[in-house]
Amino acid sequence: MTYKERLAAIRSQMKEEGVSAYIIPSADPHISEYLPDRYKCIAFASGFPGSAGTLVITHDTAHLWTDARYFVQANEQLKGTGFELAKLKVQNAPEYINWLAERLQEGETVAYDAKLISVSLALLLQAQLAPLGININSNRDYLDPIWKDRPALPAAPAFLVGEDLVGESLESKLDRLRAALKKYRAEYHLISSLDDMAWLFNMRGSDVKCNPVVLSFALISQEVCMLFIDQSKLSTADQEKLQQAGVKLKEYEAIEQVLTELPANTSIFVDPRRNCYALYKQLPESVSVVQDTNPTTFFKAQKNEVEAEHTRHTMIKDGVALTRFFKWLEENIGKTKITELSVADKVREFRAEQEGFVGESFDTIAGYKAHGALPHYKATPESDVELQADGLFLLDSGGQYTSGTTDITRVVSLGNLTEEESIDYTLVLKGMIDGSTTRYPKGTKGYQIDAITRKPLWDYARNYGHGTGHGVGFFLNVHEGPHVLNPTPTDVPLELGMISSVEPGIYRESKHGIRIENLVLTVQDETNDFAEFYAFEHLTLALIDTAPVKKELLEAHQVKWLNEYHQLVVEKLAPHLTEDELAWLKQKAKPI
Repeated sequence: MTYKERLAAIRSQMKEEGVSAYIIPSADPHISEYLPDRYKCIAFASGFPGSAGTLVITHDTAHLWTDARYFVQANEQLKGTGFELAKLKVQNAPEYINWLAERLQEGETVAYDAKLISVSLALLLQAQLAPLGININSNRDYLDPIWKDRPALPAAPAFLVGEDLVGESLESKLDRLRAALKKYRAEYHLISSLDDMAWLFNMRGSDVKCNPVVLSFALISQEVCMLFIDQSKLSTADQEKLQQAGVKLKEYEAIEQVLTELPANTSIFVDPRRNCYALYKQLPESVSVVQDTNPTTFFKAQKNEVEAEHTRHTMIKDGVALTRFFKWLEENIGKTKITELSVADKVREFRAEQEGFVGESFDTIAGYKAHGALPHYKATPESDVELQADGLFLLDSGGQYTSGTTDITRVVSLGNLTEEESIDYTLVLKGMIDGSTTRYPKGTKGYQIDAITRKPLWDYARNYGHGTGHGVGFFLNVHEGPHVLNPTPTDVPLELGMISSVEPGIYRESKHGIRIENLVLTVQDETNDFAEFYAFEHLTLALIDTAPVKKELLEAHQVKWLNEYHQLVVEKLAPHLTEDELAWLKQKAKPI
């Protein structure tokens, strides 16, 4: 079926059931950002493969609502599908709800699949549409009947990781979680989010591409801890370890029935943004619900010293791989055919040489010239272009290692840069330096660091449409909450042990894109009469190309930081490089 035929088939079902609008979010029953193939519903229906978006289908319109990261990409990929782009003004905001409210009449019906919508979004739809007399049907899956070769749920093996790697036992984590539940006066706790599950149970797997997680749920009380999982994924030894820790193993599909059997007049803690509405609907009416962010989300974000030290060593391995890649690129550009796709393969090849490499932490973004202006570009055989000894090349990539997760963006000059390219590059570098060298008082929020990072760009009337940074997991999801560095006033302070990305950018459609990204760790800095101050420790160890830099635009402290950073990169990577590789790195890292 073509995408237009799929759209027609969805509308046919809508017409039969008297549904005026159908919502397809980018989610699964765990409200994940990155999805198992079975739940890549937006890609199936419209051909758009991005990690953020919502399809809204009526009988005469079909829109993909997504944010600025995907505007150019979506316009191209939606051609001929019957879908049109609707541009979100605010990233992740459900702006389509107001759009539906303005267009639908009293008595009309909006439908969706409750397994794919979070509790908070379902309640928001109800709150905004029901008062207008608009009906809501939350039990409709119009894709399954037409998705003839729909992938099955993944069945890859899962495994437990040791305390020597993660620094804390399952028993200790359960104790902390149960103490938190007492404070909330909740007798039960439902966890659906896969990274929280992986962290709590010290469990990893490969059910989702690039994310070492396992499809599973948990229901926890002061006395009982139930893990809902396909038990065939776990070895007998791992099953025994879990049972010895007091974990009762249940089949993955049993979660819905168990929720219906909760004792009357008890209470349950549910994170409304990370649990699906289908499970929420299973709760007995007499059970009261406490809604807040999973306590494990905060625990997980603050890396202990064991995790931090493993991450530091991982950054050395990743830096070695990137050094070898950029040396190879410089020596081979113009001499052999190098394309965006072959670059992604080559980067993976160099990472795979490093001990403990498991896979990529996200799909590599290799954007040459104009493709660099697409923040979430992924080369395809149709879009793939050859790199030439000319212009800018952007590489945003990362690795999953058993000892940590990496995410790094570098832009390199391949030759003949324009004045505009050099200025833009230098402004992005200024922003990255200022954001990541900020000293800040305890309690500082991500949006404050976001503004500091943007100021050097604002001074020259430049800006970018994505956030400045996100949390990063430990051998877990490359995007991790609860903290985020973006303009949204998210009320989550930066705490000790949090790993964040700092990644400002400038994008000029049809010309070039620039983004420079390092990962940083929040550490103790200074305590005085004014406040307790924190700072960022730079974790990422990789060359920043100085060829495009216009030194006259840099301030003295920025030049000093860049030179000292490169000195640190050389020092940390030197023992792991060949003589030839080290000579190349020293030459490229010379002080400016």
